[in-house]
Amino acid sequence: MKAHDTTGWRNPWFRKSILWLIVLTVGAFLAGFVLLPSVHSDFSAKGVWASICRAAGVPADWSFGAAPRQAATATDVVLDRSMGKEGSRQAVGRGATLALNCTMCHGAQGMSTSDAPNLSGQYPEVIIKQLMDYRGGKRGSPIMVALSRNLSDADIADLAAYYAQLPKARTAPTTYDEELPALVRVGAPLRNIAPCVSCHGGIDQKFGAPWLEGMPKGYLALQLKAFRSGERGNDSEAQMRNVARTMTDAEIEDVSAFYARKAGPRTE
Repeated sequence: MKAHDTTGWRNPWFRKSILWLIVLTVGAFLAGFVLLPSVHSDFSAKGVWASICRAAGVPADWSFGAAPRQAATATDVVLDRSMGKEGSRQAVGRGATLALNCTMCHGAQGMSTSDAPNLSGQYPEVIIKQLMDYRGGKRGSPIMVALSRNLSDADIADLAAYYAQLPKARTAPTTYDEELPALVRVGAPLRNIAPCVSCHGGIDQKFGAPWLEGMPKGYLALQLKAFRSGERGNDSEAQMRNVARTMTDAEIEDVSAFYARKAGPRTE
């Protein structure tokens, strides 16, 4: 007598188990890659591959539209903790004299009335690095390259000491108790974007990252777009280029407007 085949397709229980396995697999796929991601407010269906990458926590596209234009140069400045030390009274005095050449764009007290960056209260290592990058041609700006060309290392340190001791350009530091844009508070982990507050002061500061609160909106938006396109490339290890590469125009507008709202009252 022939033994009963329990694994053959003619066995109804075998057929049912295979069919149910297929149904459960398809259902789990739809739930994990379509249903659950769709509950997020920023979800938009862009195909199966995008849904899989979103569910897996990795970006589906590592570029923003067209391939970003790579900057021709990168910074040569090595940040050292000594750059962040408070300057002496003599250094501040010499820096104040040198800063007379900067007032047209950056204001008499480091608070710009145009779209130039506010320097009042800026971290000294930030000013030192940027001036050295301008002087070395690692950051582009016809005006700043010309003004920094003849500055010595001591001159740059004195300027940084002067601006660092001025009051910071803000009404109040950023805290988690206020309403913050998503990229400022938590970033965008699926796109490898760290929260702005983890580096740029207010809540926490990464050595060498500038204080952004109170910066002019136009300046911030311009720099984020320059990082995004690769036009600006003096960020160490391409940190800001990697952050800005997938930022949308709306996100750049939102972040720039938030930090610009933190400006303190004008004293000029």
